[in-house]
Amino acid sequence: MAEVHFKEGLEDVVAGTSEICFIDGKEGRLVYRGYDVRDLAEHTAFEEVIYLLWEGHLPTQAEFAEFTAKLYPMETLSQPVYDLIASLPPSTNPMDALRTAVSLAGIYDPETSDNSYEASYRKAMRLVAQIPTMVAAFERRHQGLEPIAPDKNLRLADNFLYMLHGQRPDKFSAHVFDTALVLHADHELNASTFAARVTAATLTDLYSAITSAIGTLKGPLHGGANEQVMLMLDEIGSVDRVDTWIEQALAQHKKIMGFGHRVYKTEDPRATILRRFSRELGEQTGTLKYYEILEAVKRAIESAKTLYPNVDFYSGSVYKALDIPTELFTPVFAISRIAGWTAHVLEQYRHNRIIRPRAEYTGPTHRAFLPINERK
Repeated sequence: MAEVHFKEGLEDVVAGTSEICFIDGKEGRLVYRGYDVRDLAEHTAFEEVIYLLWEGHLPTQAEFAEFTAKLYPMETLSQPVYDLIASLPPSTNPMDALRTAVSLAGIYDPETSDNSYEASYRKAMRLVAQIPTMVAAFERRHQGLEPIAPDKNLRLADNFLYMLHGQRPDKFSAHVFDTALVLHADHELNASTFAARVTAATLTDLYSAITSAIGTLKGPLHGGANEQVMLMLDEIGSVDRVDTWIEQALAQHKKIMGFGHRVYKTEDPRATILRRFSRELGEQTGTLKYYEILEAVKRAIESAKTLYPNVDFYSGSVYKALDIPTELFTPVFAISRIAGWTAHVLEQYRHNRIIRPRAEYTGPTHRAFLPINERK
């Protein structure tokens, strides 16, 4: 038997093959189906990226029109899902609400018992369309307001901001949010995507796989990191307190959220784009406080340690400037990452083999058994 080499956290362990996403950690590049994410962020809409992740190529105008004509009418939730969201207690964590709503949506899906690839593709379309509606409806209910029905004439990014705030977003805000969705759409075998693929590999249904992913994304070391960054900024309070706060945090060996990455050895390319948006939105709204604190934290960390900002470092300040509540940051992550999750689940279905790794056993191996009346 070949020697097994264990790595804590499966660091750099290759767990499978995929044609969807590539991360070049040394060069700081993120690639979707061969396209650099920086080019996609500048030139495409989120819906085009969804199509790319699922189909393997960017859509033509005709393909894009056909795709969105099918996608947008799927945004409306079934009444049982709306009723569930309305019934949740005020203290419900938004990610718990989303996980539960997705699970219920699977029960009421018109093709719930059909796990063919074709039906799973249509289920993926429904989830991409409906998760923004779920998140917006939950937040409206949380604020004591009635949910706003989706506008099928709006793109997904515009529509979410419309359903959340009750008015159509300005062009720049919609562009920024759409770009943020493109940047977060996929990231290879991150924890939630791997969880989705492990679940899908058992040949269970797509909703079960996505529910696994949402539960994984909820963790503060994954999807909750940008929320933790904002809590850190609020604790620091002002630029003049940054150096002292960072010095004390490092002395106490606290983890500074928003820095470092398991794969990237340079700055996360997504962070570079979001930094610009953080500044531009701050200038537009006259609230540069968070951007200025972020830049001061960045300078302090880079002078003390060889660490670079990751995508979570700037994304929270961007969402804050778009008037998205902090508790929605992780669900907003899901609004984007559902594109990648479903792409990976569909790929797993096409080339399936159950994922069953081994563990390095560290316990005893030859203990003598004693009947219960002889144990002391």
